Amino acid sequence: MLKGFRNFVLRGNVVDLAVGVVIGAAFSGVVTAFTRAFLDPVVKLVTGGAVAGAIVLRRASPGVDAIVLDYGSFITALINFLLTALVLYLFVVTPANALMARLKREEKPAVAEPSNEEKLLAEIRDELRRRPGPPV
Repeated sequence: MLKGFRNFVLRGNVVDLAVGVVIGAAFSGVVTAFTRAFLDPVVKLVTGGAVAGAIVLRRASPGVDAIVLDYGSFITALINFLLTALVLYLFVVTPANALMARLKREEKPAVAEPSNEEKLLAEIRDELRRRPGPPV
């Protein structure tokens, strides 16, 4: 059972996935910092100072607290996701696809070796050419 698990982990796909998750998490922090440093001030400028929007729902009961639906946090997270996806596509997926296409172009297809029938037919042809006299 442990040998099977070891083979599963070391198969390559799992290791690549783990590296991708760690790099993605680190990159997410970079995008979040970019959003806070550059996009939030632009949103504040456009909306007159409010970055995070919220809807407050109040109940008629005096002892119940108000319910706040913070849609601004959702929009910020959505922007972070879209920026992360865009940057990963532009700087990881596109170059990787171009590299794979270049490597495929450089690979020459293997020349197919003639089958046994073709070899025999070639031998017969060569033997007929070597015989003296007019072809039959």
